[in-house]
Amino acid sequence: MESIQSIGLQRAANPGPVQVIAVTGGKGGVGKTSVSVNLATALASTGRRVMLLDGDLGLANVDVFLGLSPRYTMAHVLNGERTLEEIILESPHGIQVVPGASGVAELANLSAAGHLSLVQAFSAISTRVDTLIVDTSAGIAHSVVQFTQAAQHVLLVVCDEPASMTDAYALAKVLSRNHGVNKFQVVANMARSPGEGAGLFEKLQKVTSRFLDVTLEYVGEIPEDPYLRRAIREQRPVVSAFPASPASRAFKKLALKADKWPVPEGPRGNLEFFVERLVRRPQVRLEVVK
Repeated sequence: MESIQSIGLQRAANPGPVQVIAVTGGKGGVGKTSVSVNLATALASTGRRVMLLDGDLGLANVDVFLGLSPRYTMAHVLNGERTLEEIILESPHGIQVVPGASGVAELANLSAAGHLSLVQAFSAISTRVDTLIVDTSAGIAHSVVQFTQAAQHVLLVVCDEPASMTDAYALAKVLSRNHGVNKFQVVANMARSPGEGAGLFEKLQKVTSRFLDVTLEYVGEIPEDPYLRRAIREQRPVVSAFPASPASRAFKKLALKADKWPVPEGPRGNLEFFVERLVRRPQVRLEVVK
């Protein structure tokens, strides 16, 4: 019989598949980073080992939201000074953070090949990760396309602003028609009244069903909450700063849903984060019972 120690060594040597969620929204100001940080924190509070990548490489702000001061960032990885594993920060809120850089034009304008090499760099990480959350930049830049393609789930953040809805539609159009991303989970942020999120989702679904070949799934709303604004000022996730607040309860509900989103049985044919862990995924053995 195998010892507990040997089983632990096997798991360390053969880490399991990683659930990858890209959080995006088409335009700035919809609260993507807030959703990313608080979803990551809520998942970590359930015992998941969560890594958060600041995918807005040139205008990073995840570290600001969490009150972190990274010594090394993605800029040091891409110029060869540090490995990806060497820049990872341990947040006091239980998540591992891969910091981007702020005000670095070369990262903001990174080529498609550069983003590909970044996705591939995650294969060298040896630490156990259950879930990777990617906080993408605004718009339809190379990074947004590359990171959403390399993820298994795309969480589309919308709010009750005309520009948010039109930009979310435009993003879904580009990703589905040109890049093969045709399934989106939709969360409404900063909802001013109960049910507002469902109404926004219905509007978005009505127009996408007419003109696009996409599947949308409504996964809830995050209410407008003064405790959330206070937590942002204090550079803490609202989930840990004010766990009983309305926004915190909503993020915890979202995390419970996200935790059940499936991980594919194997690679899907395009470059993915942690793709080698899907290749090595152990297969279930079926035995004939006599």
